[in-house]
Formats: sequence, structure tokens, C-alpha cells
Amino acid sequence: MLCPVTTLVRLKPDAAAVAAVDEARAALLLEAEASDVGDHLGCEVEGERVATHLFACNRPGYVGWRWSVTVARASRQKTVTVDEIVLIPGEEAIVAPEWVPYRERIQPGDLSPGDLLPVEDDDPRLVPTYLVGDDPLPDDEQDQIRNVALDLGLGRIRTLSVEGRELAAQRWYDGDGGPASPLAQSAPDACTTCGFLVRIAGPLAESFGVCANGNANDDGRIVSFDHGCGAHSEVRLAKRHEPAPPPVPVVDNLNPDDIETF
Repeated sequence: MLCPVTTLVRLKPDAAAVAAVDEARAALLLEAEASDVGDHLGCEVEGERVATHLFACNRPGYVGWRWSVTVARASRQKTVTVDEIVLIPGEEAIVAPEWVPYRERIQPGDLSPGDLLPVEDDDPRLVPTYLVGDDPLPDDEQDQIRNVALDLGLGRIRTLSVEGRELAAQRWYDGDGGPASPLAQSAPDACTTCGFLVRIAGPLAESFGVCANGNANDDGRIVSFDHGCGAHSEVRLAKRHEPAPPPVPVVDNLNPDDIETF
């Protein structure tokens, strides 16, 4: 089987379109102030008998931007017509960052009391509880329970999907409660051997727990088993780091009669 060969066709510049600098500038001056239009920066061939002329933009606040005027010449015609006039950013132009939907911009801690963050009906992180569920029961018994719960309207309407659990686990593992955080990197031991670790139930129980040490930074938070901190339950100070014992107290039993007066 022969592989198709891609042939790159180099467009031939149209002499009339490339030479239409004055026509492009005249059309641009109908749309912009003369003081906003600078020198001609060059010409780009866009297609057959189509070219775009670029002019510097001198408008205050638009450093690095360029005026773009596209001209075309119809077949068997000697003159060109103006197709489009736009202001485009150059390499040095200051442009707004790419727009990100508000839902993707929200970070933990951004919600204030009374704020609502609705979840879409087709959110892939959630599925109907009767389809997945959390009960550690055989499939046939679990199906019966799901059917009864669905008929009665009991329990949660939706629960985490497999994708939702994986996203949460990866987020937790890569966050401050995971093994890569600076706190964990300098810890003397891992959370899996700490007496303050509270085990959780469910499919994430083999990788995560909750810290219950009120003196630790992660108190009340999810931590991975290979996370750690300096408040580990088995941490002991070396003797050289232990505080020095207080000196033996001295009892002052002097009285005025024992003091010689001069």
C-alpha cells in the first residue's frame, strides 16, 4: 500500500495585491485616525490574489499592535478591493490572558457564606446512586437494595463515579496532604504509622485517612498514608535536643539577724 504524498504548494504573490500599499493605507485611514497609523511593516500572502498589509499602530495603550488590511484582486481585474481591516496583536503586544470559565477558576476557600455553586446534571464526577452505590454487598443483593431505595426515594440521589473518585484521589495526593509537600519531605516518618491517623471507609480507604492531631497542620484534613509531618505520634527528641533541666532551687533562709550591718 502506497502512502499518500503531501505536496506543499507555495503561493505565488500577486503583484497587484502586494503593491497595493497606498490603497490599503487609504482604506485604513477611513476607519482610524491618521495619528494612530504608523509605518508599513510588510505584506503577507494569504491566498491566490489575496494579501494582507500590516501597519504599525501608534494608538496610546496599544504598543506592539498592528493594523491588518487584507486586499484581494478578482480574476481578470487590474485593481484590488479591501476585504477586511482589523487591529491584531504582535509578539510584543499586551493582551488579556485566555479566558477561563468561572467554574474552573474557583479554588478551595473561595466560597463565602451564602454562595451557591450548582453542579451540572451531566457532571462526569457524579452518577445516580442506584447505578454505583457504596455498599460492600454482592451484586444481586446490592441491586435489590438499590431498586428499593429508588422506589422509596431514600438515600443520596447521586454519588461519586469512578472518574470522580480518581480525580479526588489524584488531587489529594498531589496537594498539601500528599507525599510531595514540603512538610512531608522533611517529616521523620509517614502517616501510615502515626497513632493520630483515623482510617476512613470506602474505596479510598487503602490510600487516605484523616489527621486527628490537634497540634498538627493537617488536623481534620485528608492525608495520604505516605504523607507526614513533625507531629508524628512516635516522634522523640534526641537527648541533645531535649530542654536542659532546671537548676536545683536554692532556699533563702537568711533573716535580718544574720545580716551584718555597717
